[in-house]
Amino acid sequence: MSDGSEDQLVGFVAGLLLGAAIGATAALLSAPQSGRRTRKKIGRAAVELRKSTGDRWDEVAEDVRTRVDEVLKGARKRLSSE
Repeated sequence: MSDGSEDQLVGFVAGLLLGAAIGATAALLSAPQSGRRTRKKIGRAAVELRKSTGDRWDEVAEDVRTRVDEVLKGARKRLSSE
């Protein structure tokens, strides 16, 4: 992937997660139940969102590390052949 498309992917995923969080919060706040129960649901949703976001960022970081290693190997190979 080129840098621009990777940036677009990261922006899309971040927007998707933010939109999901906002939508879930709005749905919970408009639900006809007690404040305590709503706060617990929001807390659980936030924990789940944090976990899924962390997992995705770990995947992206690993992908970036792999690509950087490939570029460095290619650069070293080119420098050593010159």
